[in-house]
Amino acid sequence: MITIYSLCGKDDIHYSPHVWKVIMALHHKGLSFDVVPVDFSTIRDIEGGAFNSVPVLRDGDRVIGDSFEICTYLDAAYPDAPALFAGAGSEAQVRFLESYCLTALHPPLAVIAVMAMHDIMHPGDQAYFRAKREERFGVSIEALAETAPAERARLQERLAPVRAVLTHHHWLAGDAPAMADYVVFSALQWCWVVGLRDLLSPDDSVAQWFSRCQALFGGAAQKPAGAPRGA
Repeated sequence: MITIYSLCGKDDIHYSPHVWKVIMALHHKGLSFDVVPVDFSTIRDIEGGAFNSVPVLRDGDRVIGDSFEICTYLDAAYPDAPALFAGAGSEAQVRFLESYCLTALHPPLAVIAVMAMHDIMHPGDQAYFRAKREERFGVSIEALAETAPAERARLQERLAPVRAVLTHHHWLAGDAPAMADYVVFSALQWCWVVGLRDLLSPDDSVAQWFSRCQALFGGAAQKPAGAPRGA
């Protein structure tokens, strides 16, 4: 059994976008897996203290951190299952999209979701999260949340490259969903699972693509509370 460690809030809500990349990848590969919920205080206990962030995946004797490395491992270890990457070109494309998400999408999303994330966390995590965010931004999280309307507008602008692709293709990966889709999807799923479900207009091609992604694998991504169990 494959095990993935996931940062969770109250009611086992999985809110890490990096964990969601791996969850979607495991479903795509058709692999059975179990999810072990952790919080900020217990990340340090994962696999004997070898990691300080999630996701972490254990598959037999192999233990791997970093979502991208986990996904490349899954393709190499399970070549007979549906591929996440279609060769080196696809891998390069996904690396670009991951960088795009981290630099263009995550900054506005981190502000938009700041209070919703805080509110779904365990009390101990709330204190840690508040301290880290206020240290990072130099203001209270309440003051940071007041800038969310401007960040929502910025998000719409930064999604323009995604819309451009979806004008011509059903999926970011082309004819069928693959890792390119899961990387960008997971950034938006991050906000959806903490309760922010009005980021996109229903007639937006990105919103329609997001709904298609959520419907994959029996709607696994529509169940953020409780551990997704896999195939």
